[in-house]
Amino acid sequence: MASSLQSFYLLCLTLYAADGFLFYRETHCVFNSTELKDIEYIFSYYYNKLEIIRFSSTLGKFVGYTELGVKNAARWNADPLRMEEVRRRKELFCKPNIDDGYQAALTKSVKPSVRLHLEWPSGGQHTAMLVCSVYDFYPKLIRVTWLRDGQEVTSDVTSTHEMADGDWYYQVHSQLVYNPGPGEKISCMVEHASLQEPLHTDWDPSRPKSETNQLVIGASGLVLGLVLCLGGYVYYRRKSSGHILVPTN
Repeated sequence: MASSLQSFYLLCLTLYAADGFLFYRETHCVFNSTELKDIEYIFSYYYNKLEIIRFSSTLGKFVGYTELGVKNAARWNADPLRMEEVRRRKELFCKPNIDDGYQAALTKSVKPSVRLHLEWPSGGQHTAMLVCSVYDFYPKLIRVTWLRDGQEVTSDVTSTHEMADGDWYYQVHSQLVYNPGPGEKISCMVEHASLQEPLHTDWDPSRPKSETNQLVIGASGLVLGLVLCLGGYVYYRRKSSGHILVPTN
């Protein structure tokens, strides 16, 4: 399977603090491939969390964001030796680290976990949706398909895009309109770089034990409620007709 496009950041901080004031420099390498043209080197100065000046390899010069930053940017941009040195940092600093980090990241893969469940849409609709939820996989590129008796289903299917979990893992969800035929077998098939062969998860139409327990508890509660209501009604009728037995001393 083709590798997906990735974006990464390399970050380096240098901190200086004195008498409650904080000055630091921040270096970024932003990239989506190991090609030099796809790398941006960003070097910034901050004072008390405020960025005062920045160099970007995309612009090829320093830009000031405060009065002091503007003055220094003009002075540094006019210095050929400084500009030559800072422009070479993309190749000397970013490129070697990116080559190592990019390959290390892309050679890692995590197998997905799959869960099949049935959902009933709101709004009075009566058609159920069979949902195939795929969690915690890496890298991003994945293919999720539905099979009915071993044949790929191409209609009545909707899928989400791969969604980042924020921890390098992804998740995706695919829905199939559930109109089961007698004896048919429905499966969710997942293809991913971490798998040596496609992962098939079959739908079991029998009700899960947890759902059965919920129905039993719900039915028991309903019966108890009816008994209490009936008892209250009988009590009310007897009281209203004057046949309530009152204990005497």
